[in-house]
Amino acid sequence: MDMLRRVLAGSRYFIVIGVIGSFLASITLLIVGGLKTIGLIVNTFFGGDFSQTSAKYITVGFIEVLDLFLLGTVLYIIALGLYQLFIDDKLPLPAWMHLRTLTDLKVELINVIIVLLGVSFLGAVVQWDGSPNILALGLAIGSILAAYALLLRSGGRLSGGGSPDQSQKPEA
Repeated sequence: MDMLRRVLAGSRYFIVIGVIGSFLASITLLIVGGLKTIGLIVNTFFGGDFSQTSAKYITVGFIEVLDLFLLGTVLYIIALGLYQLFIDDKLPLPAWMHLRTLTDLKVELINVIIVLLGVSFLGAVVQWDGSPNILALGLAIGSILAAYALLLRSGGRLSGGGSPDQSQKPEA
């Protein structure tokens, strides 16, 4: 029984696989976003086309870059959060990143995903060609945002049984 306990306690280090994968994916997206930003800047100033069509292309390009940066940020938060929760809770992080539970990590991720959905919709609006599909996309994103808002309002829990008030102790 003691050996099983040690094996189970040590198995938490398998989370390092998710930490490394999330971290590498984050780095990749941030680098690609940086390179795409440089490419957009170079094309803007050396392309010589300052028309309305070109301005729309540049705007959409930068919105797509923001999308890459935000997704890279989400993956970075996942990597740090998993590491902090399973490996080392003394990891020096900003105050807003100190997590105690998976629910805390989930709430941070939902906040970033909400912004990511907003940026994605903004990109779709800028590229909009007048088709009625934008309404369906807006309604779909709006319903997802409403669901996330309800989830955040419930403290990040899907069930109705939130954590009990600390001031109320059960009677013995």
